[in-house]
This record gives sequence, structure tokens and C-alpha cells, in this order.
Amino acid sequence: MKAIVVTDQAAGTKGMKLMERPDPQPSINDVVVRVHASGFVNTELDWPSTWADRRDRDRTPSIPGHELAGVVTALGYGTTGLSIGQRVFGLADWYRDGSFAEYIAIEARNLAPLPGDVDFAAGASLPISGLTAWQGLVIHGRLEPGQRIIAHGAAGAVGAIVTQLARELGGYVIGTGRAADRDVALGFGANEFVDLDNESLEAVGEVDLVLDLIGGEIGKRSARLVRAGGRMVSIVGPIEEPLKDGVAIDFVVEADRAQLTEIINRVRDGRLRTNIGTIASLDDAVAAFNPTERRPGKTVIRVRP
Repeated sequence: MKAIVVTDQAAGTKGMKLMERPDPQPSINDVVVRVHASGFVNTELDWPSTWADRRDRDRTPSIPGHELAGVVTALGYGTTGLSIGQRVFGLADWYRDGSFAEYIAIEARNLAPLPGDVDFAAGASLPISGLTAWQGLVIHGRLEPGQRIIAHGAAGAVGAIVTQLARELGGYVIGTGRAADRDVALGFGANEFVDLDNESLEAVGEVDLVLDLIGGEIGKRSARLVRAGGRMVSIVGPIEEPLKDGVAIDFVVEADRAQLTEIINRVRDGRLRTNIGTIASLDDAVAAFNPTERRPGKTVIRVRP
């Protein structure tokens, strides 16, 4: 099969190569999926799991990509809940070869059915963005109607889902980003927007919840705005600034079939819109990962036409 592989961490996305790789074989409780589309997270090549296995042994050449949509072509021993020919989407294991390939072997529990009226590209754009938003807001953030939330990167792939879901849950959403992101963030439902380059984040006052996708100095400043009893939830590592009297949580997104189903149902009925920025073929993937200009939204590789 054709696949994008990486062998040199220092080279970053420029070191990706399109190569022939052996077809994957399903282990116990696995399925093999013929990949139709795959999503890309631009920080992925910084993750240790891209380069080493759980025992910290080098696992290159490795195939990146963890978001996928496609069709089941084979079942491993003992696999239940899915069938050959079924359309699926989901989140691949961090430490196994990923979805920038024509086929992937993946645990069945990491997948959910993809309805026939949802495009493969849309399905591939959702697993990390959708699950991060769901787990950050519902599971860890415990967002309640009427609460004020700062949604960093509100025009991005994750932030756009966070904004829409937070509004559905009854939150008042303060989106952040660059000046050029304002209209996009407001279009996805943010109640107001802060240009982090030119406007004061502190001017928004206290909030009940911060979902931090940025970290660094912005993360520290955000932590100071969390009211007593509020929460700050981070996907970029431990929260460095102590909260006044609140709960600080950092988490790594996990695959969850029930949550994926909640997300895809919202896409089907129009409550949730995906935020796809670039769609490229597998042959053009390396160029798409190295754009000459900023491209907001999710990059999706359409592995099959």
C-alpha cells in the first residue's frame, strides 16, 4: 500500500515521504479499514508516540495520522460490533501506525459508524477536534447553562467545535485568536471575540471555564481570570499558573464510540459544522503539510477519490 512515513524528527513535515509499505494485518479485536480520508494535527510530529513505542523503543519508519474515515475490509480474531463493508470513522492509537495510508489496522473500539450521508472528509476532520471539545467541555469542564467560557483558537479546527458545542450547552463564549479570525469565530457562534495581538484578554473579566489550546503566557493570563469555583482545562500540558480557588485539569483526548456518535449526530442534523481548511490527495499530502501561507481550519487528506 501507499503511505506517508516519517523517519527524521528534526526534519519535521518536510521529512515526510510517500512510500510503499506492507499492508497491515489485524490483531485481536482489530479491524482493517480502507482509508478514504485522514485528518492532520500540525503538532503531531512533536509527540513522542510518533517516534517511539510504549517502551520508548524507536519505531520508525512510522506512519503518522490518527483521524480517519473509511470502510472496514477485515476483522481480527474476536472482533465484535463492526462488520465488513461498514463505513466508520474514529481515532487511531497514538503508538501504532496511523491513517496517512491506504489501509490501517485499528482497534474496533476506537471507531464509530459513519452514516452514509456524511462525507468521508467530514468524518476524518472530527475525531480529535470533536472528542477534544466534548471531553473538554462536558467531561472535564462540566459546562453549565449561563456560564462564561474562554475558547482559545475559536477559528481553528478544535476551537470552532468548542465554540459551537459550548453555545449548544448554553454557555456564553468568548473566542480568541488573531484579528483575521474574528469573523470566522463569530460565524461559528462566539458571543464576542478577543484579538490576542491587539486587545486585552483581561478586559473580559472573570469566567467560569477556560479551555486552553495554547498554553504559555496566554495560558497563565487565562488562569488568572478563572473565578473562584471555576475550572481551567488544558490540552497542552499541566497548567502552570495556580488558580484562585478552582480546578485545574490537563488531559489527553481519548477515543470513545458513544461520544463520536453524539458528535456525528450533531453534524447530521446541522447543530455542528466542521471546519475544514485544506483538502489534498495522498500524493500531494507533503506539500499540503508545508503550506507557504497560513491556512486556518483542519487539513484533510483524501486518500481515495
